[in-house]
Amino acid sequence: MKNFVHLHLHTQYSILDGAANIERVFAKAQQLEMPAVAITDHGNMYGVLDFFLKSKKTNVKPILGCEIYVAKRSMDKKESDIDRSGFHLILLAKNLTGYHNLLKLVSKASIDGFYYTPRIDKELLTN
Repeated sequence: MKNFVHLHLHTQYSILDGAANIERVFAKAQQLEMPAVAITDHGNMYGVLDFFLKSKKTNVKPILGCEIYVAKRSMDKKESDIDRSGFHLILLAKNLTGYHNLLKLVSKASIDGFYYTPRIDKELLTN
């Protein structure tokens, strides 16, 4: 497992979807000699600080990300039968700039695009 990096992981901060305890994630990653592991909770980044701080107690690199919801049409459309569910997309931050961009996307998804879930759209991704 030395070269394996888990890039899709939901922690206990992934609402209704995750149960992985961050401390145990890093303990297991260390045990398996994994070089890195990502956090990709659904629609939020609530666990990123805890994830980052717990990683510093290990030799496992944290990769910060989020599994975002992408609206089928537009994030401002809110018709029950059409817009309730969308698509999922994993976004990972390559560096500090990427992390800041990811924070902006996730914030806009919650503030401007929320309809059953925090959503973004393709237009926001391209801007």
